[in-house]
Amino acid sequence: MLQTTVGRKILTGVTGIFLILFLVAHLAGNLTLFAGDGGEAFNLYAVFLHDLGPLLWIAELGLIILFGLHAYIGIKIYLGKKKARPVDYTYYQSQGGPSKQTFASKTMLISGMVILLFVILHVLHFKYNFFMPQMMVDNPAGGQMIDLAGHVEQAFLNPWIMLAYTAVMLLIGLHLKHGVWSAFISLGAKNPKLVPVLYTVGGIVAALLAVGFLIIPVFIFFNGGLL
Repeated sequence: MLQTTVGRKILTGVTGIFLILFLVAHLAGNLTLFAGDGGEAFNLYAVFLHDLGPLLWIAELGLIILFGLHAYIGIKIYLGKKKARPVDYTYYQSQGGPSKQTFASKTMLISGMVILLFVILHVLHFKYNFFMPQMMVDNPAGGQMIDLAGHVEQAFLNPWIMLAYTAVMLLIGLHLKHGVWSAFISLGAKNPKLVPVLYTVGGIVAALLAVGFLIIPVFIFFNGGLL
């Protein structure tokens, strides 16, 4: 499938949809920060995931494969287009339908590469504590647990981290605005009546996810911490 244009488009669509579902699940977990208990629900959620053991490792491996494959195919498609048309158009005009040209569609490679770099730094920052010392709190069930909520709070009280995170979330929204719609088009949803609906749905999903993730750093920064 990686060797044909059709195969690459199908894989882009499938991996894209799975990554969108991951973002929805990830956002749902992150929003437990607003439980009003100083981050305890979020910390317990992190403990729950950690206690999944091998299942978590399998899920993480699956995510690595999804991200890697999605990025690889995106680069291959871009390089294929550049090879077919070494000199780009000096003027774009959308023909409507599946051939829509927008700022989001023309910057997919750039936004995708920035997002990939962000994901790597994000994991190093919040999972492996590369940039901040690990903090511990008491676990209601006994013993101690990592204070991941405190880690998030301290990170987003830093204006530079908050601004950088905000910029990337806006970029993710831009990427998804074209990506959600494009994923379904790649899988064959090209009915003239369905295309505008998918385009609108893609914009709504992109906006909801971007705003959902943005609420967290903005609230923490301007509120001076968690509830």
